[in-house]
Amino acid sequence: MPFKKEPPHTHGTIAKSAVVLVNLGTPDAPTRKAVRRYLKEFLSDPRVVEIPRAVWNLILKLVILPFRSGKSAQKYAMIWTREGSPLKVYTARQAAKLGELLGERGHEDVEVAMAMRYGSPALPQVLDELKARGIERIVVLPAYPQYSGTTTASIWDAVYAHYGQVRNIPELRLVKHYHDHEGYIEALADSVLAYWESHGRGEKLVMSFHGVPKRTLMLGDPYHCECHRTARLLAARLRLSPEQYVLTFQSRFGRAEWLQPYTAPTVQQLARDGVKRIDVMCPGFTSDCLETLEEINMEVRHDFESNGGQEYHYIPCLNDNPAWITGLAEIAEQHLIGWPTMMSPSQREARRKDAETAREHAARLGA
Repeated sequence: MPFKKEPPHTHGTIAKSAVVLVNLGTPDAPTRKAVRRYLKEFLSDPRVVEIPRAVWNLILKLVILPFRSGKSAQKYAMIWTREGSPLKVYTARQAAKLGELLGERGHEDVEVAMAMRYGSPALPQVLDELKARGIERIVVLPAYPQYSGTTTASIWDAVYAHYGQVRNIPELRLVKHYHDHEGYIEALADSVLAYWESHGRGEKLVMSFHGVPKRTLMLGDPYHCECHRTARLLAARLRLSPEQYVLTFQSRFGRAEWLQPYTAPTVQQLARDGVKRIDVMCPGFTSDCLETLEEINMEVRHDFESNGGQEYHYIPCLNDNPAWITGLAEIAEQHLIGWPTMMSPSQREARRKDAETAREHAARLGA
């Protein structure tokens, strides 16, 4: 198998490090054509849909794409901003601010880039661009706090597939999860407390995580357990009793049983039981997106209010909250340990001299 062409090698260059923040992805525009292209890539991933390929490809081509693309485009249009897709906008801000904070914390020569698993900027393209800029060490940091084979593992598939075509592979570190990381939990608590301070507090806090088929739990996927651990830690940080919060799962697709309890029916029942105000948040989403802004803040809001609920409050995702950028920096730093990103002036000078010596030696050899 032919390998990709390597960029020109320059002797004596100082190797740099990078953190790649990878989110799920989004269409390039809220149009039927763009959404169809995005859904085709997303739903063609065997990690996302574990159905025999021949059967699923027929369903996808003949049913899903023709009928779902237009409906999804209408929903995307409802949450689209002047800057573009909220998920892409917030992920870009997170990457930019993370790079700034790492620099302020003393990490030199560390670049932070944003990539998408599906759509653009495509992860393989970003990895190629980093190589062209002399990046020799890469931390791949998914935007998914809880690990799942349907999400995080798909990023690993893309990374491994890309480097399977590369001759000179950089040093890699892959962040599996941070569902119980103190910085992540603290950022979630900060967002909830700030919201309560400004808007008061509801009778029940609903923590809605993205759903996955129940069979993935039975087959050994830890996602369900990690969601529950996040919820328990956040509730403890907020000093909530078990009666004051509920964990649910949203975005069910297809006829198979998914992780329960489901968000919409739970919210409907809370309203019927006489709960007048609920606060709803999505801890598993680090950036607001279609599933939070349209599904949770519009559809589920309607479910609550149409069943007798009076006050429905949606607490935004972490987005570019300063507390979350600090948490991201702490997570990144754990995986940068051992790489020369923080050096004293004397160490940096020694490194510069070593690079200069390497260039001179290469030149004498005719390189």
